[in-house]
Amino acid sequence: MKNVIHTDKAPAAIGPYSQAISVGDMVYTSGIIPVDPATGVIPDGATAQADQAFRNLTNLLEAAGTDASRVIKTTVFISDMNEFANINEVYAKYFPEPYPARSCVEVARLPKDVCLEIECIAVK
Repeated sequence: MKNVIHTDKAPAAIGPYSQAISVGDMVYTSGIIPVDPATGVIPDGATAQADQAFRNLTNLLEAAGTDASRVIKTTVFISDMNEFANINEVYAKYFPEPYPARSCVEVARLPKDVCLEIECIAVK
């Protein structure tokens, strides 16, 4: 049985989807973008946006009853591969070793023209 996960500490869905779904001990998040859920503000620059997006993801994982140490796979979408090192530096602050498996792809455009979006799969 699937359960909807929702928190006000991460941006609300801007379409017909859930922030996250849990099935058994697994948690699947939707893509999380760097919008401050309290103000709707998007920070300037890839580093600040990465910090906000990963903070939002951490809050969503907490609402699901898990945390970043239990993430097994992430997918990071970035709009400029030249920002990879900056985003990677922030990523390493949020995910402890052993790091999750990860894909990182450059895309032409992201919702609200943000620099990155992240989704993950975690265990409870």
